[in-house]
Amino acid sequence: MLGKKDKAPHQPTGVLNVLGEGTIIEGNLSSSGDLRIDGEVQGNVNTKGKCVLGTSGKIVGNIQAKSCDVSGKVEGNVQVLDLLIVKSSAKIHGDIKTSKIVVENGGEFNGSCVMGNAVAMSSDSKVPNAKASTA
Repeated sequence: MLGKKDKAPHQPTGVLNVLGEGTIIEGNLSSSGDLRIDGEVQGNVNTKGKCVLGTSGKIVGNIQAKSCDVSGKVEGNVQVLDLLIVKSSAKIHGDIKTSKIVVENGGEFNGSCVMGNAVAMSSDSKVPNAKASTA
């Protein structure tokens, strides 16, 4: 037909999971899609997609993700396959393993940082469990 273009079928990029402000999860969180956390997770976070930790978000545990934007607080180790962005409001207390990192002015992390192409998400490079802290 004139004027109609054949469109390729839409391919979903993954599911977006949102943990809202004021919500607390006690236990590990695992997802194959993207995550946005504005609440609190007291356990490890593992996603095959992108993890976004909002300014009100807090994770007491380790993070494993393909990519990650941190604006909130992390008390644990962070392992990112691609790009880790530490925003100006972020506070990370733990070790970082990533291929690439961007730290905005004011962003904080206390721990060691290993970066480069050698970072992999294989089972032999698991990050040890973080100890939960009480405030």
